[in-house]
Amino acid sequence: MGAQLRVYKRRIKSISATKKITKAMEMIAASRVVKAQRQVAASTPYASELTRAVGAVATGSTTQHPLTTEAENPTRAALLLITSDRGLAGGYSSNVIKAAEQATRTLTEQGKEVDTYIVGRKGVAYYGFRELKVTQSWTGFTDNPTYADAKNIAGPLIEAVQQATAEGGVDELHIVYTEFVSMLTQTPVDHRLLPLSMEKTAEETAAKGVIAPLYEFEPSAEEVLDALLPRYVESRIYNALLQAAASKHAATRRAMKSATDNAEELIKSLTRLANAARQAEITQEISEIVGGASALADASAGSD
Repeated sequence: MGAQLRVYKRRIKSISATKKITKAMEMIAASRVVKAQRQVAASTPYASELTRAVGAVATGSTTQHPLTTEAENPTRAALLLITSDRGLAGGYSSNVIKAAEQATRTLTEQGKEVDTYIVGRKGVAYYGFRELKVTQSWTGFTDNPTYADAKNIAGPLIEAVQQATAEGGVDELHIVYTEFVSMLTQTPVDHRLLPLSMEKTAEETAAKGVIAPLYEFEPSAEEVLDALLPRYVESRIYNALLQAAASKHAATRRAMKSATDNAEELIKSLTRLANAARQAEITQEISEIVGGASALADASAGSD
C-alpha cells in the first residue's frame, strides 16, 4: 500500500507542475491576443479603404491591369498559406492546412497549376514531410508579425503576378489564413487577392452604405494602379498575418485552459485515490495492531 501511495503522490506532484505551466501559458496567450486584436482593428480600415480606392480606379478607367483584369484562360495560380511557427494551439494549424489543401484541389480541378507559398514552420514541416513542392517559405515571426514581414512576403508574389505565365508568372493570387471572428471562433478562409473582384468590392461598399467618391487620376490610371498594386497586396497580407496571429493566440489560450482544467480534474481524481490508499493502509495497520494485541492476549491467557 505504501508503494502505491507514493506513486499517487509523485503523479500529483508532476501534474501540479504541468498545471502551473499551462496556466502561465494561458495567461500569456490571453495578454497577447488582446494586443493582436488591437492591431487587427487598427489595420483593417486601411486595408478596406485601399481596396475601395483600387476598385474605384479600376471601375473609373478602361486600363488593362493585372490588379483588376481577369485572364482569358488562367492556367497558373499562387497560393499563400499562413500557419503558425509553434504548436500547443489545438487544431489551429491543421485546420488552415486542410483549407489550403481544399483550395489547391479546387484550383487544380479548374485546370490551374498551383504554386504554394507558406508562412510558418508548421506548414513548412507538413509540406516537407509529405514531399510536396513549396515555391517559397517564411518563418520566425507569426506570433508578432510586422509590416516589414508582409512586405517581404508580398515582393515575390507581386513579381510572379507581373510576370508572364510562360516565364513562371501567375494569373491569380489566393491567400488562405485563419480569420479572427471572436475569442471562441476562428475560421479558416480562402480569399482571392488578385485579380480583384470588382463585383465583390462594389457589394461590400454598398453593404456599408458608403457612397463611392469620384477620383481624378494623375498622371494616368495605369500608373496609379502600378503604384497601388504593391500597397494593396502588402496591406492585405499584413492584415491576414495579424488575423492569423490573433487566431493563434486565441486557440492557444483555449487549448491551455482546457489542459489546465483537465489537470485539475486529474489531480482531484488522484487525490481521491491517494486518500483511499492511505485509508486502506491505516486500516491495515490498525488490523495488524489489533491482531497482534489479540494474539498476545491469547498467549498470556494460555500461559496462565
